[in-house]
Amino acid sequence: MIPRTLLPTNEARALDLAGATQAADAGIVSRTVLQTPEVRVVLFSFAEGQELTEHRSSRRAIIHVLSGTGEFEFNGTWHTLAAGTLLYLPPLHPHAVRATRGPFTLLLTLTAEPVDPKP
Repeated sequence: MIPRTLLPTNEARALDLAGATQAADAGIVSRTVLQTPEVRVVLFSFAEGQELTEHRSSRRAIIHVLSGTGEFEFNGTWHTLAAGTLLYLPPLHPHAVRATRGPFTLLLTLTAEPVDPKP
């Protein structure tokens, strides 16, 4: 089954991220922008007060904050991130996210180089 994405993988195309964002009054909305064997790009919108508890990814993560203000926990500390901020997380790095002033929108890019969780 081919994953449903906002951008096709077989042609060049632009996407208005602000127009593609779907916010909810409560909750978190995610939309897959692009998915190939090499990369996965996901657009997230968090309603104010929503959070993802601490977790890890086996892939490198690049997070670009598009709008609003939120907090990311990484390196054992909470950091306030606003629109225009870029955050890099290496594989298996524990992190959490919460929307402090919403909606909080971000673009997540995951690379294709998975890391074995059992070194």
